[in-house]
Amino acid sequence: MRPINLILLSLVFTSYSAHASSEAAWKKNDQNLKTACIKVSQLKNTKVVSDIISFDDQVGYSALVLEGNYPQAHMKNKLGRELCLWQRAKQKAFIAEADTLLKLKK
Repeated sequence: MRPINLILLSLVFTSYSAHASSEAAWKKNDQNLKTACIKVSQLKNTKVVSDIISFDDQVGYSALVLEGNYPQAHMKNKLGRELCLWQRAKQKAFIAEADTLLKLKK
C-alpha cells in the first residue's frame, strides 16, 4: 500500500471515531437538556412530559414539552405547557408557551 493511501485511510478511521458518541455521553446530554429547560421554564412544579425530539445536525436543535402550573395569581394554578428548544452547539435552552401544542387534560 502506498504511504498516501495509508495516511488517507487512517484519517478516515480517526475522524469517524472522533464523531462517535457513547451511550453515557448521550445520557449526559439528555440530562443537561432537561435540566436547562426546567431551569428557564416560567411554570412552577415543572416536569418533562415528552420524549426528546432531536432535529438533524444541520438544524442543531432538540426539543421537548414541559408541563407545570402557572405561578400568576390570576391564573389560579392553571395547568400549562411549554415547548423547550435546546441549541446543542451552545448548550442553551429557549422556552415558548405551548398550551395548544398538545391537548391539555382538564
